[in-house]
Amino acid sequence: MAKLRSDSPEKRGEATICQRRFWEHTLRDERDLQRHMDYIQDNPVKHGLAQRVKDWQWSSYYRYARMGYYDAEWGGDNGKYDPLAFGE
Repeated sequence: MAKLRSDSPEKRGEATICQRRFWEHTLRDERDLQRHMDYIQDNPVKHGLAQRVKDWQWSSYYRYARMGYYDAEWGGDNGKYDPLAFGE
């Protein structure tokens, strides 16, 4: 049977499930939660998969917009989102 992953992670003592550069983060408050939600919603734009957040059809943005967390034109080119507010 073929191996599903290379020997490299095993040699470094890395776990079999977690990805490299993974770290756990405990959300501190509502503002921290909002920043992380914004980061997730903007990823398709950041990586060139969509021009605007609302253009990514698989986004959870639509659900959150219906719930009132985002307005209909949030994200991308309207100046309400600062991608430099947090790093990767």
